[in-house]
Amino acid sequence: MPGTDETAVRELVARALDTGRGAVTTEWVRWQHERSPLPLADGDLQREATDLLEALHAALVSPLPAAQIADRDEAVREALIALSERRVRAGAAPTATAMAILGLKRAVLAAVERHAEDPAQCYAAALLVNELLDAAGVLTFSVYAEGREEIIRHQHSQMLELSTPVVRLWRHVLAVPLIGTLDSARTQIVMNGLLEAIQAHEARIAIIDITGVPTVDTAVAQHLLQTASAVRLMGAECVISGIRPSIAQTITQLGIDLSHILTRSSLADALAAALRILGDEPGRAA
Repeated sequence: MPGTDETAVRELVARALDTGRGAVTTEWVRWQHERSPLPLADGDLQREATDLLEALHAALVSPLPAAQIADRDEAVREALIALSERRVRAGAAPTATAMAILGLKRAVLAAVERHAEDPAQCYAAALLVNELLDAAGVLTFSVYAEGREEIIRHQHSQMLELSTPVVRLWRHVLAVPLIGTLDSARTQIVMNGLLEAIQAHEARIAIIDITGVPTVDTAVAQHLLQTASAVRLMGAECVISGIRPSIAQTITQLGIDLSHILTRSSLADALAAALRILGDEPGRAA
């Protein structure tokens, strides 16, 4: 489009957003509820629409190309990010974010059609609206995906913490019963929780029970050694329990040296060994 024509088209879209803001907002909110029900109140959606439409109106009178407004105009970008993050927090489906921008495009195009003086001008304005809101759709979905991934990572971390509790078995004796696969991320959580508990309870013995760990390979063994070393640095002794015959054979075949760590076949045996180290009588209260 020639420069003067493009300026006129931008002015047309800006005017449609300004004078038709109420109609665009009403149509957008109604369309979202009908096509993709949201766990958001009408008041929240209307404020969201007002903020975004005001930002878009201001951006259209700037020299930024339409395709770059979503990424480079600060007010528009903030409004779009807030739109996506609000749907992430509300637990809305991915389609809700996509449908929100599609609904906005539909409402804005309807407003432009009401303000256009001729079909050619309407067509040029529609091209500009598509260019503007297609970029907005890409940004909002990207933010939504990142937000969902962050929630999943947080939930995964919480599940790992719940799956690796530190239990006080006796005075100065703690235990961590491990169940399932032991990877680097989980090892770090186990280590952090165990070291904090050692300090809080002034523990002298820490038992790591691997009865629920299905297999022990080189990586798992290295994770156990790292945790045992960290426990020693805290001034406590580490006991590994749950060493079954099959695991003992695997560790031997892998050439992993656990000779400097006290090991026992069961948690009960490990607790008995811990009490002997402490010199406590089994009948004394914990």
